[in-house]
Amino acid sequence: MTPRTLVFIIAAVAAASAWAQQYRWVDEKGRVHYTDTPPPPSAKSAQKKNLKANELGQQPSYELTQAMRKAPVTLYTFPECKDPCQMARDVLNKRGVPFKEKLISNQQMLDELKQVSGGLNVPVLVVGSQVETTASPQAFNQALDIGGYPAAGVVRPGSQKEPAAPKPTPQPPQAAPSEAPAAPR
Repeated sequence: MTPRTLVFIIAAVAAASAWAQQYRWVDEKGRVHYTDTPPPPSAKSAQKKNLKANELGQQPSYELTQAMRKAPVTLYTFPECKDPCQMARDVLNKRGVPFKEKLISNQQMLDELKQVSGGLNVPVLVVGSQVETTASPQAFNQALDIGGYPAAGVVRPGSQKEPAAPKPTPQPPQAAPSEAPAAPR
């Protein structure tokens, strides 16, 4: 057996054992044990654990966390806005930027859009205190750069989709007109 083959076999066995079920249990003396073999019947509080995943890799980057805290992102859209608003979502998702999308569906939200952007055109991207009304990938990327967001490819891309259109609020039923009193004969 060559040394290369021996190393391969040892690596394969080590990898297989890494995928084994993990257990956490407490013995009679109160000591906590983590093992890949089932605990003895006398063990207290035995639990199966999934220790394979690296939770550190699931966290957002420091740069992204700081940008989210300092310059949260809000995207204003209309339900009828298709291509330009999808382009804005694509820019944000490509860069892995979490964002709040406000779908303008009533007068109050329309007034908010006008107050924020000075107009009624969408999409409007707000990054912290910066308001970007030019609907282009270059303008939106520049606003995200200024806000401190990582460039595309640095963090895992997002997959946020268009929000569902709001359901119309039901109007209260109108009272049936009361019958007019009969005219005297």
